[in-house]
Amino acid sequence: MDASRSGQEAAPGGRWGALGPVGLVLAGGVSVQFGGAIAVSVMPKAGALGIVTLRLAFAALVLMIVCRPKVRGHSRADWGTVLAFGVAMAGMNGLFYQSVARIPMGPAVTLEVLGPLALSVFASRRAVNLVWAGLALCGVFLLGGGGGFSGLDPVGVAYALGAGAMWATYIIFSARTGRRFPQADGLALAMVVAAVLFMPLGLIESGEKLVRPEVLALGAAVAVMSSVLPYTLELLALRRLPASTFAIMMSLEPAIAAVAGFLVLNQALSVNEALAISLVIAASMGAVRTQVGRGRARRGAGDVVSGATPEAVLVPAEQAADAGREAAEPVPETSGK
Repeated sequence: MDASRSGQEAAPGGRWGALGPVGLVLAGGVSVQFGGAIAVSVMPKAGALGIVTLRLAFAALVLMIVCRPKVRGHSRADWGTVLAFGVAMAGMNGLFYQSVARIPMGPAVTLEVLGPLALSVFASRRAVNLVWAGLALCGVFLLGGGGGFSGLDPVGVAYALGAGAMWATYIIFSARTGRRFPQADGLALAMVVAAVLFMPLGLIESGEKLVRPEVLALGAAVAVMSSVLPYTLELLALRRLPASTFAIMMSLEPAIAAVAGFLVLNQALSVNEALAISLVIAASMGAVRTQVGRGRARRGAGDVVSGATPEAVLVPAEQAADAGREAAEPVPETSGK
């Protein structure tokens, strides 16, 4: 099924017919960000590393039960790819939760999105992407209060930027894993790797707190809301929604995170922070649209598109492999949270 055909399948019923998959994507984004907000509220009970451990462990358990991936018949290169994917997944989650333990969710997600945005800009190598990069930098400047990051905890900022770098890495290895493993088998195995890697850190920080019934219940809720549910919703949406539209919608994540932070954690945004988030969202959307146009031009000219696939650059890691397959676009070799 190609992207144009998937878009046509969303067409029955006209404009209203497209609201189904769009609603699924929005529901997935809301689930991810509100799950993150709940995780922040649980941190005093389990610690940042503890809640990441629970999220990864429960998500791995659910995915292994649902996917039942085959562990035999894979090459050493296959397992190396899954291992790298799992390391990137663990790093992205760990760094992000360390960030939101120190700075509000809206700014944290905005800074994290800079990783996939930079990946999109570098993969394109088009002059117009300098405009999007400049717009994003203006947003970062405003996010720091117009004069550096004096308004935000610098350690939290560093963690968020690190999470963004790991998100970009995550996208790369998500795509490679999707090519080597059928369905979501690679994702399930990589989630196990991430959970195993993080388990010692969570036990050292939180110890017996992790087995308290209320902490286990909240950890399971975070895993379902931040991993299992959005993955399922977005996978269903991608069967009827062009991947390019999906990627642009994912650029709204910082705004959804800001709303979740306000409603769940009472984290109000300043005018500068709201404007900064808007600029980064606009830059992300612009970069994706530029990549989409470039990809279509190449296909129209009969070129073989290699390297980054524009539509999937901003897809969160947990959706990237299936997003490429469902839209029948070449999976990017250039993610989601």
